[in-house]
Amino acid sequence: MVFKRLLGSLGVGGPTVDTVLDPGAALPGSTLTGQVHLKGGSTDHTIEHISLELVARVEAEHEHGESEGVAVFERFTVGGGFRLAEGEERGVPFTVALPWETPITELYGQGLGVVLGVRTELSVAGARDKGDLDPLAVRPLPVQEAILEAFGQTGFGFKSADLEYGHIGGTGQQLPFYQEIELTPAPRYAHAVNEIEVTFLAHPGGMEVVLEADRRGGFLSGGHDAVTRFAVGHDDVAHQDWNALVDGWVRQLVEHRAAYGAQAPYGAQAPYAHGDPYASGYGHGHDHGDHHHGHGGGQRSGPGMGTVVAAGAAGLAVGVVGGMVAAEVVDEVGDFFEGDEEEDEG
Repeated sequence: MVFKRLLGSLGVGGPTVDTVLDPGAALPGSTLTGQVHLKGGSTDHTIEHISLELVARVEAEHEHGESEGVAVFERFTVGGGFRLAEGEERGVPFTVALPWETPITELYGQGLGVVLGVRTELSVAGARDKGDLDPLAVRPLPVQEAILEAFGQTGFGFKSADLEYGHIGGTGQQLPFYQEIELTPAPRYAHAVNEIEVTFLAHPGGMEVVLEADRRGGFLSGGHDAVTRFAVGHDDVAHQDWNALVDGWVRQLVEHRAAYGAQAPYGAQAPYAHGDPYASGYGHGHDHGDHHHGHGGGQRSGPGMGTVVAAGAAGLAVGVVGGMVAAEVVDEVGDFFEGDEEEDEG
């Protein structure tokens, strides 16, 4: 779907811009490709630069409660320095690299309720305007998908996903926010935890997996129950019994919660972590080898996260479906996306 907006601040007869992303969901750390389509207005214009911004809807916790806003987490200049003649049509192709920590917006094609966008900014002879805003779909890396699938196979259910402004202490986090994927516990853990939150912090060498149980205020407050951190490698996907590994992580999280209590500081999880998240040997640390009993042979014990997400996300109030966004999101960020109907009227 193509979204278009007239650059009103440039006056009637100014140039128009359509940014069209290539089809398909992108991967964190991979390239995003597409083309910016320009059409000249009623007079010639000098296009000084064309910029793309990656934006996300995030939540921020503060002393007065919680609020939502839009965060820019990457910016690229993809063109400029040319004259756009009256009525001229010109395409500017682009290839940019997504940050490794880019949140995932879908799993098996089902939206998770996380809203990302690509915003185009056009600078024309000193005037600057946000020209176009397109939805950005991001699917999980293979190792992320393997972990989420293992949670589903071992009985956990998808609850929701959001983006939290702030930094998780003790990690290599790079972006100003992090993604939380909230899961309902498997029946055998329901007595111990109310929910588990999963955060992925990917980087070129692998990924940190941060688990938190029984969230009561998030990483930025002192009220969380327990946090543990694990490291895995991108090459581990085909070599791990993920069901056993994930179940081992959860058991350690539950044991940690019981041992340290609700006010345990983040550093108390150190015995369960792998240490330096950028060290070699991801996925083969001391806390992996003991957790294969009871799940040998890659046994399946649940419907899989794909089925769980499809059921859970069906009730989400926010999501990108067919290029449209829930009304409350549009209200928050302005004209987030515009449909073909408006385009046809123009």
